Amino acid sequence: MEPLKIYIAAPRGFCAGVDRAIQIVELALEKYGAPVYVRHEIVHNKYVVDSLRAKGAVFVEELDEILSDDRPVIFSAHGVPKSVPEAATQRNLFYLDATCPLVSKVHKEAILHEKRGREILLIGHAGHPEVVGTMGQLPEGTVNLIETVEDARTYTPKSDKTLAWISQTTLSVDDTKAIVAELTERFPDIVAPHKDDICYATTNRQEAVKAIAPKCEAVVVVGAPNSSNSKRLREVALRSGASKAFLIQRASELNWDELSGITTLGITAGASAPEVLVEEVVDAFRLRFDVTLETVRTAHEDIAFNLPRELRTATSAAE
Repeated sequence: MEPLKIYIAAPRGFCAGVDRAIQIVELALEKYGAPVYVRHEIVHNKYVVDSLRAKGAVFVEELDEILSDDRPVIFSAHGVPKSVPEAATQRNLFYLDATCPLVSKVHKEAILHEKRGREILLIGHAGHPEVVGTMGQLPEGTVNLIETVEDARTYTPKSDKTLAWISQTTLSVDDTKAIVAELTERFPDIVAPHKDDICYATTNRQEAVKAIAPKCEAVVVVGAPNSSNSKRLREVALRSGASKAFLIQRASELNWDELSGITTLGITAGASAPEVLVEEVVDAFRLRFDVTLETVRTAHEDIAFNLPRELRTATSAAE
C-alpha cells in the first residue's frame, strides 16, 4: 500500500454547546420517557439526529406539528425566535431550551442594543437557524443583516442612531474581520461586542485547520452540508494552502478518484460531528493506504455549560 501521512486537527468535533444540547435530549428521554419532541435538528448532524430518533426523539420543524400537549419539547442549539417559546407557553407545552449559551449571549446583546436605542447590524448568513433566532428576538425590521463586505460597504443607516454590530457564532473569523473593518472605517463610532461573538470552538477549529492545511494535498472535513461551521472549515482549508478540501458526512461519501495519489491528508470535524465519524474516515483510509497519523493541536478546550435546572436531578441520579 502507498504511504499516507494524515494530520489530524485538534481541537475538532463536538463543542460544549453541542455536547450540552445532545445531553439535554438524552436526559429528557431518560427522565420523561419517549416521545420527546425536538424543534428543528438539535444540531446539524444526521448521525446524531438519527441516533436520538432511535432513542425516541421526534424532530419537527414547527410546534404545530406536535399533536400532543403533554410531552416535552426541546429547542435546538441554534436558538429560536421569541415567538416560539411564546407559542409554547400559550399551548401550555413544557419546553426545555437547548440554545447554546454563546448564542444566548448574542440574543442578549441584541436586546440590550435595542433598549439603548442603537441601530443593530447582524453579520451572518440569511436563513441560517441561528440568524433567524437572533433576528427574531426583536420586532421585524429591528435587526439588519450584513452578509458580505459589499453589504457593509453599501449599507445605508436607517436613522441617525448609533450603530452596533453583532454576529452569528459560526462564521469565518477572517471574513468577519474584513466585514467589521469595512463597517468600522465607514462608521467609526459603531459599537462592537465586549467579547467576540464568534464562539471559541469555531475560532479554535479554524486555527487548527490553518495549521494543518499548508502541509496537506487534501483536507477532509467531517460535517453536515447545512452546518455553517463545517462549511467554513472547508473554505479555510482551501485558503490556507490545501489543494483540495471536501465536506463529507460519512466515510461512504469519500471520492477515492479525487484522493488517489495523495501522500499527505488533513482531517478535521465540525462542531456537531461526533468523534466516531472521524474514526470511521481514518479507518477507511487505512484500508487503502499505509497510514501514519499525527495530531496537530493548536488549543486546549475545557469548557462545559450547565444543564437546565429541570434536568440536573436526572444527571445526579445517573451519577
